[in-house]
Amino acid sequence: MKTKIIKINSDNIDSSAIAVAADILKRGGLVAIPTETVYGLAADALNTAALSKIYLAKGRPSDNPLIVHISDLDQLNIFAKDIPDVAYKLAKRFWPGPLTMIFKKQPSVNNIVTGGLNTVAIRMPAHPIARELIRFSQIPLAAPSANISGSPSPTTARHVINDMNGKIDAVIASQDCEVGIESTVLDLSGTVPSILRPGAVTYEQLLEFLPNLTIDKHVLNVAVSSDAPKSPGMKYKHYAPKASVTVVQGGKDNVFAAVDNLCIRLHSEKPCKIGVITCYEHEKQYKNADIIISSGRSLDEFAHNMFTLLRTLDEKGMDNIIIELSSAEGIGLALANRLYRAAGNNVIHVQEDN
Repeated sequence: MKTKIIKINSDNIDSSAIAVAADILKRGGLVAIPTETVYGLAADALNTAALSKIYLAKGRPSDNPLIVHISDLDQLNIFAKDIPDVAYKLAKRFWPGPLTMIFKKQPSVNNIVTGGLNTVAIRMPAHPIARELIRFSQIPLAAPSANISGSPSPTTARHVINDMNGKIDAVIASQDCEVGIESTVLDLSGTVPSILRPGAVTYEQLLEFLPNLTIDKHVLNVAVSSDAPKSPGMKYKHYAPKASVTVVQGGKDNVFAAVDNLCIRLHSEKPCKIGVITCYEHEKQYKNADIIISSGRSLDEFAHNMFTLLRTLDEKGMDNIIIELSSAEGIGLALANRLYRAAGNNVIHVQEDN
């Protein structure tokens, strides 16, 4: 299969290019599309054969559900039932945007979409190309991240092409994704609302609407207990580069010393290349790493850059990647969730600064 590159500027959307992508989707093909979070691998959410192609292209476990992307609130009832009133309040505040809500599914919803569960995950993307494609094609789209399953999510068209060239019909090449991490996943299908995956819509923001909101215990620990996670996708290792990853978390000064000591130890054990992703203030302080890359000046910048940084260090042939992480509040919780999974829970906690 030859993967077609469709160039579209999100600031000046070419309707003829959208029509090309829409035609591929209507014929049961796969198109990688930009969203505000990460690039998604889109297929007709109502087409069984097309949905199966997503799992095949990604190498995705069949019990890992897909997120349905809609462009209009009226489409919600096609897939979801028993929708609580608070969902409409959340939609008014956060849609279009990086919030996925889980509901009980309509009986007609394809089991391939839901991974065999009795619930369905739905969001309305904010990216103008994604929304225009859904609107133009009149097809709700199932769209997990457009990468090989388990690897860092793609935030540029180049990332998608590296992973999916020859496996899918087309890639829409546009500007880089703005947020850089996947949407917040909020489970509203039970009696107590719960965050299954943190994202740019934070726990603190959702708490305003959901005073009894919980955070699933598997969010920061894949193997927290023998209990099965609410979503099968939570049990898999995600976002992982080829290199071995270690997260060092705590107060900045203590993290700096711990990372430096870890670099020394790893180099003493065997010849290796070490890349460090560090906060801006520490970028020039390390002497024992082979490559040092700044995560940015804020947690929002870190979120935007994170997957690109992991891919960059892989491309440079690093054997080990060490990542500084300070706060796990706000979007820091989403960062911690992704990085813990990328590291397979190989996390070093150090004391907070005095």
